Amino acid sequence: MRAVPSDDVLLERMFRNVGEYFARCAQSSPGGRSVELDGVRAAVMPAIPWASIVNCVTYTGAAALHARIGELDALYREAGVHAWSVWTHESDDRARTLLANARFVLDSDPMSMVLELDSAVERPAELEWTREPDPAELANVVERSYGFPPGMFAAGFPELPEGVHCYLAGHEGRPAGVLMASDVEDDGGIFLVGTVPEARGRGISTGLMRVALADAAERGCRTSTLQASRMGYPVYRRLGYRDLGRAELWERRP
Repeated sequence: MRAVPSDDVLLERMFRNVGEYFARCAQSSPGGRSVELDGVRAAVMPAIPWASIVNCVTYTGAAALHARIGELDALYREAGVHAWSVWTHESDDRARTLLANARFVLDSDPMSMVLELDSAVERPAELEWTREPDPAELANVVERSYGFPPGMFAAGFPELPEGVHCYLAGHEGRPAGVLMASDVEDDGGIFLVGTVPEARGRGISTGLMRVALADAAERGCRTSTLQASRMGYPVYRRLGYRDLGRAELWERRP
């Protein structure tokens, strides 16, 4: 029996995956880039200047974040990005206090979750899905699923991000569900799970999750991590994910 990592190790793994996923997205976005500053990592995407969810920062310790806040602010300003954010965890009181004092506002607090991939995951038999979606169709489903302004995601990602596994599901012949996955070492991170409003309640997100988890296990992943919205949380619990406390996204806007 293999040893189960501690929750602290699992959280560190999750945040590393968050940083890597958004870095890969930034490197595939027009004019985008990933910047590393001694323990701090920033994804910079000027093609979507008001989207703080993608113009985001992860860090290895509150001291590193404290040392770089001014430099990060200048970096985003020079890139023409108007809203950016920092990922932290509810247990990191030092970072939370720092961000609040620096006039960041708590934007959301999804639940950090982990699943141990210690057994095979069965793919759904009847789901319509593809691993090679059309970028425009994928962008449209993301925008409609999350209520983003039309064209916002498409402007940031006219092509699929390199190094990211993208899935699109259909319902009655139309694109209806989306999921992205990104691996860091043996952790399969799950991102941007969504279903268009008229197709919800039909198990599309659950089906895509099963596909993505089966693929992750085949790639050698031993865990899967994600950040669950309140809408998605019941889906992930049914799949066997467990809680690691709330992640927090602190946003800075002009």
